[in-house]
Amino acid sequence: MTHHSKRYVALKVMYFGQRFYGFASEAQMDPTVEYSRCGRTDKGVSSVGQVIALFLRSNLKETDQNHKITGELFPEARIEGEIDYARVLNRVLPSDIRTLGWSPVSIDFSARFSCLAREYKYFFWRGNLNLSAMENAGKKFLGEHDFRNFCKMDAANVHNYRRRITQFEISSSNMSFEGGQLCAIKVKGSAFLWHQVRCMVAVLFMIGQGLESVDVIDILLDIEKTPRKPQYAMAPETPLILQSCEFEDVKFICSSDSGQALRIHLENEGRAYQLQSAIFQEAALSCLPLAKDQSLLNDGTIKKVTSHIPLLSRPTEPSYEERRAKLNSRR
Repeated sequence: MTHHSKRYVALKVMYFGQRFYGFASEAQMDPTVEYSRCGRTDKGVSSVGQVIALFLRSNLKETDQNHKITGELFPEARIEGEIDYARVLNRVLPSDIRTLGWSPVSIDFSARFSCLAREYKYFFWRGNLNLSAMENAGKKFLGEHDFRNFCKMDAANVHNYRRRITQFEISSSNMSFEGGQLCAIKVKGSAFLWHQVRCMVAVLFMIGQGLESVDVIDILLDIEKTPRKPQYAMAPETPLILQSCEFEDVKFICSSDSGQALRIHLENEGRAYQLQSAIFQEAALSCLPLAKDQSLLNDGTIKKVTSHIPLLSRPTEPSYEERRAKLNSRR
């Protein structure tokens, strides 16, 4: 029986999340594939820097002391003569998923637990948002805090809600649409809770609209004063991307041929989406005027004008302690 050599590699992957159900769990697959992934992304969330680690077939052959081919795991150091994983995988992947590069890694590498930092970006249209107020509020996230009021709580599995944010900034891009400026919120940290970034962005949008004070961030981060999360909707998932995942001594490889093919593919995909955008723009020009009781929000959606209920005056979700007590009562 022929045995193929294999090696443990990390893959850097991008995907356009609108068509997929996310990268939130290492669920049942048929056939089963064992892998680790760096960051969870929920349904509709995209990535240009997701990292997964798994065993792949190798061109290289490991030999024993008698120079016999063993077909076992190959050491992580060598790359000469190896399969061009990016090229091979990209030939069979759907058009909205691409392997950006690969790296040999040691057997004890975990894409999740070896990750030093993760960076997310959230794109939005500036509209009438007060970016200065949002920036000042966002800086309050820096450092280590308890973010239980900025996430979807999973009391059954998560018991520590302290996370460290190392970078926060808001920037403008060179893209615009109908006079609207596209901006991005960048958040970097060692790890994130479930829906944490989308909850943070939702509150920042309220501040940018002048509906909440900058100081509401301090109040929500103070779990002694605010042990229960006020009920509020998360920011939409589509503008969120996992930008990058950082590791020590992991350098991703992409051959020149693979890199050129990848750039051409992504440029063509971008042009295709721009054509779709042009169609939607034409349709918008043909729309009837808005009714008097409707308004166009900063994210481009239309919603009935309603009075804003301050976050601290809203109904709250159960606290962590209350959730745990309910779980324990079922046992």
